[in-house]
Amino acid sequence: MSSRWRAAIPAIALWFVAAPALAQSIPFADTEDATLSEVDIGKRGGDWHPVVSFDLRNGDYARGAFDDDAAALGRLPVHVSFGGAVVVHRQADGVGTLFVIGQSSNGFHAPRREERTRPRAWYESNNLLGVAWRPVEGLTAAATYTIKASPNGVASTTHEASLTMLYTADEGLGRLKPRAAVTRRTQGDGGVYTIAGIAPSFDLSNREDGPTLSLPVTVGVGWHGFYAADSGDRVYGNGGIALAQPVRIAGAAATLQAEILALVRDDRLRRLDAPGGTTATLVPYATVSLALAW
Repeated sequence: MSSRWRAAIPAIALWFVAAPALAQSIPFADTEDATLSEVDIGKRGGDWHPVVSFDLRNGDYARGAFDDDAAALGRLPVHVSFGGAVVVHRQADGVGTLFVIGQSSNGFHAPRREERTRPRAWYESNNLLGVAWRPVEGLTAAATYTIKASPNGVASTTHEASLTMLYTADEGLGRLKPRAAVTRRTQGDGGVYTIAGIAPSFDLSNREDGPTLSLPVTVGVGWHGFYAADSGDRVYGNGGIALAQPVRIAGAAATLQAEILALVRDDRLRRLDAPGGTTATLVPYATVSLALAW
């Protein structure tokens, strides 16, 4: 990461700290696969809610496939994200029902020899904008548009349009936290991508700010050459464990999380990793992250 970007990150974080938050939780969409999550932002008022996150990974895999960094300890990419949500409509009791959501996720790593374009370390910038709707308690649906660029030129620019949903009711199916998304690539190789998963969670203590254990499981399918031209239909799955601990930092509702997943790919998808990544069927994938929300 260049000295210019190292200097800019603290300034961005300080700007977010100064902004007001809006409610107890907001919907948030992942820039990689468009899946939705709920972000706890505490009990402060306001209509604009900023989110900043940092994560360290043992590699970079997008939808089960190699994405510029193989799963190894030799190179550990860092991702820095900033974004948030704006409440544009509330019901009578003040709970938000309609949101504009956005996020910019940026990846940095030790550049390879072929990464010659400056800034060499900045290899990924995924930028998402969307609208999220909560028609009933526990159910969130969203439409998002994501532009995925590579500032150092290691990959081509792609555009994706997605429809996505999340259900987190306190009883029945909601306890499994099912989520799903359908994505069409509007610029790039084309094709359609579908993903579905669950992430049941369990409190490990009786404290409101105690640790939480979750068991995420996901299945994704790339249809009609989504992963690469003439690649056909490809499928992967992952499952693992995540441990999250709420913390308070600079007035934010923050979460420190460690996650370990096992990626399982079909034969055609694993062979797509060559020559840069591993062609193993089973790939261990670990992430340590810190997310701050106001």
